[in-house]
Amino acid sequence: MAELAVSLVVEKLTNLLAQQASYMDGVSRKIVQLRNELRWMQSFIKDADMKQEDNDLMQQWVNDVRDVAYETEEVIETYVSKAAARSTFDLVTKPFYLYKVGKEIESIRMRIREISGRRNAYGVERNSRGEGRGVNERLRWWRQPSPHVEEDDIIELVEDSKALLTQLTSMESRRRVVSVVGMGGLGKTTLAKRLYNHNDVKNHFDCRAWIYVSKEFRRRDILQGIVTDVNALNRVEMEALEKLKEEDLLKKLHEFLEEQRYLVVLDDVWSMEVWDCLEKAFPSGKTGSKVMLTTRNKEVALHADGEGIPHEPRILTENESLQLFCKKAFNGINSLPRELNKLGKDMVMRCGGLPLAVVVLGGLLSRKSKSTEEWHRVFRNITWHLTKGQDRIAAILSLSYNDLPSHLKSCFLYLGLFPEDVSVQTKKLIHLWVAEGFLLQEGEETAEGVGEKCLNELIDRCMIQVGRLSSLGRVKTVRIHDLLRDLAISQGREEIFLEIHHGNKAEQSETISTKSRRHAIHSRYDRYIFLKKFAPHLRSLLFFNREYNVDVERKRMKIGFIEKKLNVIYKNFKLLRVLDMEGVRVVSLPDTIGSLIQLRYLGLRKTNLEEELPLSLGNLQNLQTLDLRYSCFLKRIPNVIWKMVHLRHLLLYTPFDSPESGHLRMDTLCNLQSLPYIEAGNWINNGGLANMTSLRQLGIDGLSREQVTSVISTMERLQDIQSLSLLLTEQEMFPILTGLSYCEHLQKLCFYGRIEKLPDPQEFPPNLIKLTLYNSELQRDSITKLERLPNLEMLVLGDGSYNWREMAFSSESFPKLEILKLHLLKELEDWIVEEKAMPKLKHLVINRCEKLKQIPDGLKLATTLKELEIVGMPVEFEYRLRTKDFFEFKHIPSIKSTTDMLAIGLGCHQNVGWPETQFG
Repeated sequence: MAELAVSLVVEKLTNLLAQQASYMDGVSRKIVQLRNELRWMQSFIKDADMKQEDNDLMQQWVNDVRDVAYETEEVIETYVSKAAARSTFDLVTKPFYLYKVGKEIESIRMRIREISGRRNAYGVERNSRGEGRGVNERLRWWRQPSPHVEEDDIIELVEDSKALLTQLTSMESRRRVVSVVGMGGLGKTTLAKRLYNHNDVKNHFDCRAWIYVSKEFRRRDILQGIVTDVNALNRVEMEALEKLKEEDLLKKLHEFLEEQRYLVVLDDVWSMEVWDCLEKAFPSGKTGSKVMLTTRNKEVALHADGEGIPHEPRILTENESLQLFCKKAFNGINSLPRELNKLGKDMVMRCGGLPLAVVVLGGLLSRKSKSTEEWHRVFRNITWHLTKGQDRIAAILSLSYNDLPSHLKSCFLYLGLFPEDVSVQTKKLIHLWVAEGFLLQEGEETAEGVGEKCLNELIDRCMIQVGRLSSLGRVKTVRIHDLLRDLAISQGREEIFLEIHHGNKAEQSETISTKSRRHAIHSRYDRYIFLKKFAPHLRSLLFFNREYNVDVERKRMKIGFIEKKLNVIYKNFKLLRVLDMEGVRVVSLPDTIGSLIQLRYLGLRKTNLEEELPLSLGNLQNLQTLDLRYSCFLKRIPNVIWKMVHLRHLLLYTPFDSPESGHLRMDTLCNLQSLPYIEAGNWINNGGLANMTSLRQLGIDGLSREQVTSVISTMERLQDIQSLSLLLTEQEMFPILTGLSYCEHLQKLCFYGRIEKLPDPQEFPPNLIKLTLYNSELQRDSITKLERLPNLEMLVLGDGSYNWREMAFSSESFPKLEILKLHLLKELEDWIVEEKAMPKLKHLVINRCEKLKQIPDGLKLATTLKELEIVGMPVEFEYRLRTKDFFEFKHIPSIKSTTDMLAIGLGCHQNVGWPETQFG
């Protein structure tokens, strides 16, 4: 969509004018004019985007707008790149470049005016009115269900139905809202319809109404629909219904429902505005009255009832998908013919458990001959059949995409670059979004903070799925459903936003666009190193292919070949903003890497870098993220990092053998936010740490006692610090740790090393939620201090942190603790937990505490405890838990053990590994 391209370029021009002002002298006025003309186009481009589907003239005009926006970006960024690279950009050369870029800007402005005039001359506006209406009406007809007609080709989700039925028939005194939330095609409406027609629901409510809302809703139509369904008006009033004012209609409905136990289903609600304009129609009524919503946006559900818990139906299992597929493809038969069994299962797997996709695929094959040849033909083109060939799926999924604001469209499309079924690290994803310029600072909020909001909004809109959560509930990874990924790729290619490389080069040479801005390599990257024809347009290059299983000689030859090919990138792609080579086997970087001066993100994680990085790396003054984690053979970081004044995230950690970094100069990095690992050095006392006023995460290894004192004394200046990890050198001891109470935003604290005296509770950061201690050799009374920390949610007592035989948690201690991990407390024999201690404990890990005899009796009544992990404990300990203590702890839903002896409740046997490092 042109709206996406124009909005991205407008924001980039705004940023360039602010951040590269020194290079803009002489052309800034023309750039402002150009930006304003593009911004003017934004006022109507969204409407044009929505109307282009069935209008060739409009589609061509939209493409022209997009192309001129991208041309603008290339002209300005090329000029800035040359200006920044030329040390001889003096009185002789500068006028020449200013004249050249000025002429190019004027040419673009003429094109913009010509495009605008052609729109009027062609009468595109006049012809476009009403265009696409057929598509929207057809989609509305598809989406609008009859509540009294139930499909016979469904799979009943018993658990979902039971949970929702309980909510619907509960007897609260005030009216409540029950919400069903999920992505398009998940079966929300089907589930709601089954409940609406359930006998228990019919008998529970005095009256019921079902209203299909959709994006294009009218409040009067909805009110009239409800009035009609619940018979709120007598015959005479019904005849005069059209003459009633809207407010009178709402008032009459409210008065009628006040005397009823009612159920109103609002199907397919898209915005909070719908609820805001209807809420007054729904009184509390009789005890047990309900409104039920189906929506793709969790925010809408929570807006309607902040105390409710929106229900998210699960996707179908493989067996359920196959059963539904057979119903559709074979008219009710529940199994596949033997010759089609494997083929059918493979096709069903491509539906990713989405009921709509399974139904459409089954319906398609029900009209095909039941031959392996015909089914193979469908399978070879299954992505096209599911996203393009079947209007219904494409249109329904596209509704969610079209509803996104332009910045969220960029964020969503970007996920199309990642391989299928991969878990995407959220921190990395947000860093990439920031590097691309998708996210802008909102007031005091950082771009990363805005990125986290965008991520959560995409989750709430059911465009992406939560993968893994951290122990404290933060989203660590996300996934995207296969069909939504296909949508992102097809839409991204259409917008020249992205291109994916995989398979045989000859097969793709005709389909790959040379104008695409972002390229991802999913296949053997030595086949797909780009030609110079990509250079003017390429902004991002991401590698995802990893081939480790090759013999040493072949590996060496391949590495040399790849490095030669990568040199093409360093020399020619001057406008590259993102280069992510995670997992690419390179042993060195050439000096030419320093020519990529527009680079914002450089990912070298898990590469085979052996030599010191080139000094030319210091030329990357626009770099925001440098990721060198797990580059296992890299020995030393060159002292040029200080030149990267825009650096926000410096990621260096490698287990056991991290590259030398204590010698680095750091005093210029005032924009740095993440420094999860660095060696202690002179930079601490030479203004480096004190100047990092934007720092959120800090981890320092190899500290002396004196250096710890310096770090703690500097904390008062680092007002935004959220996570701090300090590791002492051997034989050292932490000084008295006062001064952290000033750090109001500090939530995570980790100490590795002996602590002379644990601070009193009031001397800890006031909002501390996670504390990790290793080798601390705590005093016996330290627990009485820790248990009084008012906001602590997670405590990790690791190896050497507590070396006493007894440990006691007093009554009402640890008031907010949810997670407790005890690792290698080798001397602990008796652990006493008094009644009412840890009243919110959910997750307990006991790991290799070899002398501990049993789980404390005080935890037998801990009804909040949901998960217990037992790792490497003696046989006697686990045997007691399996026998004598079985009934006392059987209320815990999940108990996991590393041995085959224990399996209680819903738990399963599982190896529980070491806690995550603080630096990774």
